[in-house]
Amino acid sequence: MNTVSNPLVAGSPPAGSGGIVKRAGLIAALAALVAIVWMPTPHGLPPAGQVMLGILAFAVIVWMTEALDYAVSAVVIGALMVLLLAYAPDAAKPSGVDMGTGAALGLALSGFSNSAVALVAAACFIAAAMTATGLDRRIALVVLSRVDARTNHIVIGAMVVGFLLSFIVPSTTARVACLVPIMMGFILAFKVEKRSRFAGLLVITAAQTASIWNVGIKTAAAQNMVAASFIEKQFQTTISWTEWFVAGAPFSALLSVALYFIMTRMMRPEMKEIAGGKATIRKQLDAIGAMTSKEWKLLVIVLVLLGFWASEKALHDFDTASTTIAAIALMMLPRLGVMDWKESQRGFPWGTVVLFAVGISVGTALLRTQAAGWLADLIVQNLGLRQASAFAILMLLSLFLIVIHLGFASATALASTMIPIVISVLTAVQTPGINVVGMTMLLQFVVSFGFILPVNAPQNMIAYGTDTFEARDFIRTGLVITLAATVLLVVLALTYWPWRGYMTKAA
Repeated sequence: MNTVSNPLVAGSPPAGSGGIVKRAGLIAALAALVAIVWMPTPHGLPPAGQVMLGILAFAVIVWMTEALDYAVSAVVIGALMVLLLAYAPDAAKPSGVDMGTGAALGLALSGFSNSAVALVAAACFIAAAMTATGLDRRIALVVLSRVDARTNHIVIGAMVVGFLLSFIVPSTTARVACLVPIMMGFILAFKVEKRSRFAGLLVITAAQTASIWNVGIKTAAAQNMVAASFIEKQFQTTISWTEWFVAGAPFSALLSVALYFIMTRMMRPEMKEIAGGKATIRKQLDAIGAMTSKEWKLLVIVLVLLGFWASEKALHDFDTASTTIAAIALMMLPRLGVMDWKESQRGFPWGTVVLFAVGISVGTALLRTQAAGWLADLIVQNLGLRQASAFAILMLLSLFLIVIHLGFASATALASTMIPIVISVLTAVQTPGINVVGMTMLLQFVVSFGFILPVNAPQNMIAYGTDTFEARDFIRTGLVITLAATVLLVVLALTYWPWRGYMTKAA
């Protein structure tokens, strides 16, 4: 998940003028809210929709400037929805009667009743179980122990670990938080200079691999659950784990190959081989001893769960959230389980769950108050998308999402605000046979493109907090990775995705 806090982030260099930026951001957010709510209501926009656009502007500015902690911002946004929507006429009722606090509260809390929120919370429990048992660390060490001491091969090993953990640790931040200490341990054990190109190469590659596989694996990141929940609510259809993987995994696999060549060329390591590297890894693996019964139990539960995810709609009708919740119940049963409640709560990111739920509430309210539809009509008219091809629509909206992501430090927040608008835009166009569900999924892939700035994702900040590289190293390599991702987006949008019917439906 993309908004989990981690103590490693505290090691990041101080922001300096960060306090001023946050105060200015909060003032700007409040000013934007007041200006939009008090301005004359535009034609075709219900008053409740105007209120939601004001709240949306507040949320975007607060999230972009990080003026408030994410969990705090979620509570504030929920409160604004209750207080402001209560005195706005209900868009669903022609009588013009105010919505009232009861209906407004129901709308503000609607995200908490979404099954995707239960899935995100359950995924956080899985990440906690991995940390509590040490299974994630063991998997990383086992994979790396199979790699020889050549620096390029160690980088490949780190990427393979990131790939494997994406299947069984449904939290981007948790995966990187597991990998980074291991990488730092290697760097110290290898007696490699902390600010060497090899150290920076290893840490940046680990973070970028995690972001890349957020695209290919539905359960790898919270922002994917945001898109899936909106798709389910709007179109009464679900995208299974396997369907998502078939669509996104080729992109992630190809970009991973590109990542290897980009990183090893742009941050070429000083040495070709680490003396005693394999022995060092083996020593660390031996130090943690044999697998415990809890690790075996967790491994079995997670592999069975992965089997249920992959076989959804093919062998059974249990959805991803249901099977994940059942797995969490098993993990916490006495004797059969791997941890108790107290263990599961150590560092549990409840702020992530609250942000996720309120984000869904905001998106739901944008759709229900017709604010998203009104905004979508403006976008469609001004960009000339009404009769555009599916390819042109995908490219224009992708570029928009890539640019706006530069201002967000959370892909979950970005998905919460942008996916409802994307759905409304795709619904408003008149392109023959356009596959709105498939196109929404493809554009959700782009939401995970947080490759450029360290502040674009918590996993990037964890990597930056190691002090193994300069911000400019992350930015210059991130720009090339983003360019490669965009080229790959164009190639797949002209070949594989149309062939699979994700962009347009067969006549």
